[in-house]
Amino acid sequence: MEPRPTRVRILDAAHDLMRTAGLARATTKEIAKAAGCSEAALYKHFDSKEDLFVEVLMERLPRLTPLLGSLAAEPGQGTLEENLTEIARQACLFYDESFPIAASLYAENSLKRRHDQAMREKGAGPHVPIDLLDAYLRAERALGRIAPDTDTFAAASLLLGACAQRAFAYEAADQRPDTATFAPRLARTLLAGITA
Repeated sequence: MEPRPTRVRILDAAHDLMRTAGLARATTKEIAKAAGCSEAALYKHFDSKEDLFVEVLMERLPRLTPLLGSLAAEPGQGTLEENLTEIARQACLFYDESFPIAASLYAENSLKRRHDQAMREKGAGPHVPIDLLDAYLRAERALGRIAPDTDTFAAASLLLGACAQRAFAYEAADQRPDTATFAPRLARTLLAGITA
């Protein structure tokens, strides 16, 4: 079996360390060591720890953004309930994994500023899923599958905000609502408010 490429090993190590130690405590030195490479090799593939974090979010966490992009590009496919349930399911998985990693950002202002700048440079950030879901809901509204007076931005914010809050509010409680139950309930509740 061929050894995994260095970039893949670095991403895997970063994902693991960021998930267990948090972003603030996962140093590039520790990530490189866990990946079995030098810190110089890490910087050959990534410009900074913030750049590496953005790539971990994009490549190692559940794929929420591609799902939203594909639905926005082809509205009218499947039922609204199926689509919103899948969006909620993927959002729950994404926030469950990303929350423990990103939470440490708020403990260190300089790290948060560098992270925010890296996200802006890549056209990424926590607003992107909301914008994509808003675009999808607007497209569905144009097809008449959603009530014409629906505030699609508010609906997108409600659905994704509920999924993020689920990850945040129940992190310490050890009684997080099950995704398989939560996602369809959330989708049905949102649909009740946005369909004619």
